[in-house]
Amino acid sequence: MATWTEYKNHVRETNPEIAADIDEAEALSKIVGAMIEQRHNLNLSQRELAKLCGLPQSSVARIEAGTTSPNLNTLLKLFSQLGLGLSVIPIKEKTLDQ
Repeated sequence: MATWTEYKNHVRETNPEIAADIDEAEALSKIVGAMIEQRHNLNLSQRELAKLCGLPQSSVARIEAGTTSPNLNTLLKLFSQLGLGLSVIPIKEKTLDQ
């Protein structure tokens, strides 16, 4: 396989469990990436953002490094201080019996 996209497509076709893990990691990466980009746009250090949120700087660092996943409350605190919002949109039609 020549590219990461081709590999991911292959995995999605052959192993749904690993495909779900890849999808989860990519979704979290997009969220954290938006957070980092906005922090940089606002010229805030991790320490400054953490102080605004009432969090230790180490928590912001671990979230940005991907070594921990923030809980929803923490994510909302961070996003609020960064002027970001969180939206929930359907990704496909689901019924209650699925």
